[in-house]
Amino acid sequence: MPFISIDQKIAEFFNSLQTDGWAWGNFILIIIAILLTVILSSFVGFEREIRGRSAGLRTHLLVAVGSCVIMIISIYGLPIIGEAGRDPARLAAQVITGVGFLGAGAIIHYAGGIRGLTTAGTIWLVMAIGLACGSMNFTLAIISTTVVMFVLISFRKIERRVTKNHPMIIVLAASDRPILTDILALAKEFNSNVTDIATQIIQDGNGETLQVTFRLANETSSSFNVEIFTNELRNRTNAIDIKVVNHH
Repeated sequence: MPFISIDQKIAEFFNSLQTDGWAWGNFILIIIAILLTVILSSFVGFEREIRGRSAGLRTHLLVAVGSCVIMIISIYGLPIIGEAGRDPARLAAQVITGVGFLGAGAIIHYAGGIRGLTTAGTIWLVMAIGLACGSMNFTLAIISTTVVMFVLISFRKIERRVTKNHPMIIVLAASDRPILTDILALAKEFNSNVTDIATQIIQDGNGETLQVTFRLANETSSSFNVEIFTNELRNRTNAIDIKVVNHH
């Protein structure tokens, strides 16, 4: 006996609703698919919005609803030609490729690191949610959204605990200052290693300044405090500015 999911039962019920040959049940099913896409993608988009990310609620909604509409067109909107019929997966494959390029636009290199990977992932995810709703796999879309929201909200605290001893630090100092020597000496005092060092000369109206970006790895002390480290570094080097870049 073939497996029949709940979503297939729902689709069969609405597809059976007809009046004088007019399959108005399909119209109701399409409305449900679009509304569910809007609701589910709104959760993900709102989380990105309150985090202040470049791609927020509207972007996630547009990607999800667009994916849903294209999937619906692939199933219902194209005529059956020949004995082979239509291939609903063809348009879905094009959507996956296109949204992949869109997500890549949310990824930027910043201060020696990379930002926007999580947002690119959520854009790709809401595309998948839209495709799932458009293909009437409502249960899959709901479960996926629930899992992703749990990851975005709960795992953020876990991630901070894991990476608190490996911060990315940006130091802006006078170009004639031996800043690298000071950083390495101070890191040694804190039993830490300096990795991923990148330097850049910045010219402005006040002359030249040196920007140093590095990752500080401390694996020996559970009581390591990055604020104490940056304060000591600022006092020792007379740095113009010091920033700690959080993980995104």
